[in-house]
Amino acid sequence: MDSELPRTKPTEAAKGFAPPFRFRNFFRDLGPGLITGAADDDPSGISTYSVSGAQFGYAPLWTAWFSFPLMAGVQLMCARLGMVTGRGLAGVVRHRYPRPILWGACTLLIIANVINIGADLGGMAAATEMATGVNVSIWAPIYAGLMVSLLFWSSYRQIARLFKWLTLVLFAYVGSAFLAHPKWSEVLHATLVPHIEWSKSFFAVLVGLFGTTISPYLFFWQCSQEVEEERAMGRRTLAARKGATPAEMHHALVDVVTGMFFSNSVMYFIILTTAATLHAHGKTDIATARQAAEALRPLAGNSAYWLFTLGIIGTGMLAIPVLAGSTAYAVAEAFAWGASLNLKPAPARKFYSVLGVTLALGMAVTYSGISAIRMLFWSAVVNGVLAPPLIVLVLVLTSDRKLMGEHANSPLLRWLGWTSAGVMTFAAIFMFMAG
Repeated sequence: MDSELPRTKPTEAAKGFAPPFRFRNFFRDLGPGLITGAADDDPSGISTYSVSGAQFGYAPLWTAWFSFPLMAGVQLMCARLGMVTGRGLAGVVRHRYPRPILWGACTLLIIANVINIGADLGGMAAATEMATGVNVSIWAPIYAGLMVSLLFWSSYRQIARLFKWLTLVLFAYVGSAFLAHPKWSEVLHATLVPHIEWSKSFFAVLVGLFGTTISPYLFFWQCSQEVEEERAMGRRTLAARKGATPAEMHHALVDVVTGMFFSNSVMYFIILTTAATLHAHGKTDIATARQAAEALRPLAGNSAYWLFTLGIIGTGMLAIPVLAGSTAYAVAEAFAWGASLNLKPAPARKFYSVLGVTLALGMAVTYSGISAIRMLFWSAVVNGVLAPPLIVLVLVLTSDRKLMGEHANSPLLRWLGWTSAGVMTFAAIFMFMAG
């Protein structure tokens, strides 16, 4: 029987705290944190950022730097939990808490992820129709089939390598922001001075921004991918994966902070782009990323239009497998099935079945006739409801010295965790209270 108490891996303790920094190796050494951060900027997230910039101009820019440390703190706790325990988040919850808590979290996660996948597939299909002229209904099954093929018949290493390169597509939004020629003095003021309006629409935007930034599926994915990284290093058993060296903890810190900074920078530049173009020209009724891209063309030119459109497609290719994968990991860990993208479909058929069914349900949502706006709204609502209690759950687990040993949360991580849960809870409450 494996002890719950983590132990340091003696074969790696001699490696010291951290290797010397070499810039040429920086991108190569990034892993789950970068991929998780980039996957956060999915087509539904891009729609949320676009709507906020179009509706309120530069005013929401401050949320990028405000949410960055909160998001980084939560994701770092998830990374450390996976590294130290050798289990995914659902697996840890299964061993520590009653089944109703486990299945309550998993059920809400599945609902939110299926809606998100539907919205993202719809956004990708709409963007591809704009680029090719081929009907939108053709593209959703094509993209779903491509992702099933990738996840079913590639190894974890191949998938991780592809995902890392896909993150580069997000630089399209940085380029489009500069092509929009914003008023930099107003940008600086909105960035540094928080602005809040006591209105239902503004708090709805805030809830949407926090819900798409600090999303529950990222918690499950981050934790499980740290376990996958260890499996890829040959640590096949739970005993071999338990514990972490100072060097590994330092690497996780750099990886997660870089990924979350990248994610929030993209969020910042999308808000900036739509504020400088759409809001500045009175186009405040944008409801989707597709409408934002179409409206950009006459205002910022073809280059900004193409960068924005291709970015929607690229981010969907990265985010949808993460959404489906986080669901499959959660369900498989909850049932104690074999859960790994390193396994072939035959020996892990239950894990891959959940993954495939999740994608199929998401595609069904795309064809359900539910408007993209409604899907995005309910996705944000479910994420907003699920995130605060899950943050508290992660916070309690990672603060437990019996579980985490010397790697239990520092006072700073505990403060970031409680602040994240509190901010998201109060934003949702104010949304319903505001007139």
